[in-house]
Amino acid sequence: MLRWSAFPFVRYVLALMTGITAYLFFPDASRILIGALLISLSGLMAVFLVKPALSSVFKGIAGWGILICFGWLITASHTARNNPIHMLRVQAPIRAYQAVVGSQAENRTKTFRLELDVRTVLTGRSWQPASGRLIIYLDKTVAKKPQYGDVWLVRGAPRTIDPPLNPGEFNYKRHLANRGIYHQQYLRPTDRVVMGYQPASRLTALAYGVNNWADSVFTSHLGNGPEFAIVKAMILGVRDGIDTDLQQAYSAAGAVHILSVSGLHVGVLFAVLSFLLAFLKRRKAGKFVFAAIMLGLLWFYALMTGFSAPVLRSAFMFTLLLVGQTIGRVNNPLNTLAASAFLILLADPYALTTAGFQLSYVAVGGLILWHRSLYQSLTFRFWWADWLWKITAVSLVAQLVTFPLGVFYFHQFPTYFWLANPVVIPLSSLVLILAMGLLVVGWIPYVGMVVGKLLFGSMWLLNQSIRLTEQLPHSIVKPLTVTGGELLLLYAVILSAIALFILREKRYGWALVISTFLLTTSVGWATIHRKQQRLFMVHFVPHQSAISFIKGNSARLLTKEPMSDNSREVRFYVRNTWDSLGVNQIAYVQPDRSDPSLPLFQNRDVTLLNWQGKSVLLVNRITKTFRWRLPAVVDYLIISKNALQNWSQLKGRVAARHIIFDDSNKTPLTDRLLAEARTLGIQCHSVRQQGAYTATF
Repeated sequence: MLRWSAFPFVRYVLALMTGITAYLFFPDASRILIGALLISLSGLMAVFLVKPALSSVFKGIAGWGILICFGWLITASHTARNNPIHMLRVQAPIRAYQAVVGSQAENRTKTFRLELDVRTVLTGRSWQPASGRLIIYLDKTVAKKPQYGDVWLVRGAPRTIDPPLNPGEFNYKRHLANRGIYHQQYLRPTDRVVMGYQPASRLTALAYGVNNWADSVFTSHLGNGPEFAIVKAMILGVRDGIDTDLQQAYSAAGAVHILSVSGLHVGVLFAVLSFLLAFLKRRKAGKFVFAAIMLGLLWFYALMTGFSAPVLRSAFMFTLLLVGQTIGRVNNPLNTLAASAFLILLADPYALTTAGFQLSYVAVGGLILWHRSLYQSLTFRFWWADWLWKITAVSLVAQLVTFPLGVFYFHQFPTYFWLANPVVIPLSSLVLILAMGLLVVGWIPYVGMVVGKLLFGSMWLLNQSIRLTEQLPHSIVKPLTVTGGELLLLYAVILSAIALFILREKRYGWALVISTFLLTTSVGWATIHRKQQRLFMVHFVPHQSAISFIKGNSARLLTKEPMSDNSREVRFYVRNTWDSLGVNQIAYVQPDRSDPSLPLFQNRDVTLLNWQGKSVLLVNRITKTFRWRLPAVVDYLIISKNALQNWSQLKGRVAARHIIFDDSNKTPLTDRLLAEARTLGIQCHSVRQQGAYTATF
């Protein structure tokens, strides 16, 4: 049985997380916060006046209240928009601004993606101090790749990040806002001037320099193929070279965590270094030398990754573990894990909102609590079988405790994770060791070449094992969706089942039965509703026309250009909508191709179809020479490809109950037509301005 008094940082971090969450949901509750803080402080002072038997209870309650308020306050202080000189508070139009490059430049197909930290802005004829971080997409035709610390003078004004415009779409605006980013801008080379070099942090500049050096070493030995792309992602945390198919293969194998620097890599590095340097502990004062070397190498690796967030989390944890061992303190892994989370959240409370933070801490916490119990439940005679079961137990526990979050964020489940991970974990560990070794000996003739060849071969073998796993039947189950409430119920089921398995107490059995019943009821009700759904949707897809006809769990996507499951437009703008509706049977239809389930009439100007008793007319062109006319009123009129230039063009041609502009129309034209429609009393909908259009039948 766990004694919570032995885990003080577990209590502290839970209180801090409660305060952070309170700010995310109630950012304007400052008066309530002040009241709660005063009550907590008064309660803490009153502890000294009550009986000793009650003092510990009041002390704990008051301490929790203070930490909750503290979590709210530090989150408010880390919220960029609360800065009085933030760009969001600038009232006059911005003509130009001065900023410094605050990140490494990521390679995209036609652009570099990077982040700028604004210093001053030009409004009217005067410059004024300003703050704010924004994303820049810089055309690759620039003479030199941007580097961290460059000072830019930029012409024009950045625009705010667009909110999600399709149901269920990933909220990129909120994701960036949690990182303090509210604006973005596309730049041509002539839109900016490099004025100098003034990095905000010399340490960060050094980190990016080491990262670039390591990148050059890997490039010289591995080339630029998929092997290099995976090593670069694993070791340096840069994923811009991984193609979509390979990334999907890792996801289907349940090994997507391999594609980024993570706590697993830090753990492997820590274990290898501990083994190699163990002889130091046998010498006088050797444990201090051992700790110093280990900490130096550990934080050098963090430096090499550009202080990646997952590595920082693990580095903090292992630092606390090492310091505790060195000074002779007994370390409780769960308390150490909570302490590292506490320190991370003090530095960046918004880390709590990231999937990486949640998945890594849940996985490590689950392994600390339950891996030993599961591993000891089975014994094997042969060492290789015991080793295989140990690795499999790690995979089972990690996948079990992260499964609900994986479904909540990614809407899928890798079926063969248990088969892939016993191969992937040893191979990825070998790749990590060889990659770090290559950085050490890569400059030595022949030795560097041999290590490079071994690394290439190991990486090729890892990629092939991943691809083979993906090719197995039903390697991935999707779409899977859970609401926030169902996520909590799913965790209640899992935790109750684990507690019942380990502790064998009746109350956990009742908790399992109740949570399972509630979860089954919620999922069952949603399933019945989805089977009965009939929806017509005009999606927002940039510069495209995309229309879904949804019946039950099947959908027909009507587009002008051919699309598939792997099309970028589908993956980024449509897939999450379908997943949220439980759609798993999709057909892609073009107007020039017949589909029995979606009969239509078309010519060069219009496409007319009937679905569920409703008429839908797509207008692609309106010409003066060919005066087409529909005698009946249509239910839905969709304007595409800038067909409508003024409202008088529709007179005598068609009357419609609902008028929708898709995003194949130019935005200035649509904006003008919408403004005219308001004065004329015409009801219409633009997916660019108002988001996807949805009609329920």
